Amino acid sequence: MADLILKPGKERAVKARHPWIFAQSVAKVVGRVENGGTVRVCAHDGTPLARAGISFTSGIRARIWRFDPDQPVDHAFFRRQVAQAVAWRARYPTLAGQSGVRLVHGEADGLPGVIVDRYGSVAVLQITFAGAERWRDVIVEALVRACPDLCAVYERSDSEVRQREGLAPRVGLLWGTLPETVSIDEYGVRFAVDIAGGHKTGFYLDQRENRRLVQQLASGLRVLNTFCYTGGFSLHALKGGAQEVWSVDSSAPALTWLKKNLALNAALPTDRSRVLEADVFSGLREWLQAGEQFDLVILDPPKFAPSAAHVPKAKRAYRDINLFGMRLVRPGGYLMTYSCSGGIGVEEFQALIATCAAENRRSGQIVARLSAGADHPIGLGAPEGEYLKGLLVRLD
Repeated sequence: MADLILKPGKERAVKARHPWIFAQSVAKVVGRVENGGTVRVCAHDGTPLARAGISFTSGIRARIWRFDPDQPVDHAFFRRQVAQAVAWRARYPTLAGQSGVRLVHGEADGLPGVIVDRYGSVAVLQITFAGAERWRDVIVEALVRACPDLCAVYERSDSEVRQREGLAPRVGLLWGTLPETVSIDEYGVRFAVDIAGGHKTGFYLDQRENRRLVQQLASGLRVLNTFCYTGGFSLHALKGGAQEVWSVDSSAPALTWLKKNLALNAALPTDRSRVLEADVFSGLREWLQAGEQFDLVILDPPKFAPSAAHVPKAKRAYRDINLFGMRLVRPGGYLMTYSCSGGIGVEEFQALIATCAAENRRSGQIVARLSAGADHPIGLGAPEGEYLKGLLVRLD
């Protein structure tokens, strides 16, 4: 086995159980190993620290599989990790009865670069790490073993992140027979899932509990749901008895799926739903000029800062939508606002929202801090895994 030797002092992060080793922390690699192969991670003095998968094309040069350097990374390891990830979710109270659940959440489950989302009897696998790429077949086998009621495993490894790993995109059926339609039930609302062409693995499971909060909050409210995608927050608002719901997105295909979801829920008051294909940035200004006001404005934009280099531009975008979004909230109403940019921390995002309120000369209270559900855990050694952060703000 090849050894990855760290520069002096760089072993501290490994000892703190952070799973990433950046290229600038590596002194050298001793021995032969292919891209994605397993290496032994050693301190600068040669002391073994861990076992990791290596990626020669990525700025994250290695991702740790095991913090015990004497334990192997083999078939049994992947079977155990997948089984453990599936088992604790099956027992967790808030996930009980959910047909849409994230089964494996990358580093937090000890499987860097591996995402598995379950939609009914279909599991969707996404691999974004060269090390995990080499173990695809074993991961699929482990998944089928851990979930005997699955009918299919489908791959959606088409994220742009794979380019940094030197990997080509991969999409298609890996195991089983794919049903004609895939759908989930979520707190009384049914959603069709586009596993082949939708964002990520087809749906945003991380917002499940926050959608439920909207359902609980929405009675009698006029709701504006921006960047609505396939209508998750919108349908829950209708389920909760909203007076009117505007759903806004610039993607016509996403809005087509939103309409499919409305049709799946015949009991919902669809006459209270208004679907708009529009650019949110310009739309917020237009609706303000038209004198529109809402009791709840939801801002759930895409990732504006995929890396630290994009943070300044992202902050300007977040400021823009929140500044104008707040102006559309009636006094006493709510702003539900999110950032899924890992490069912007929780405190930084809160400070940005507070600045927007001050510029609008409005006071308010943070009613709730919002994050991903329990099936999207955060590794203790890698706090930057808290990518989704949100605030529910009541504005005076």
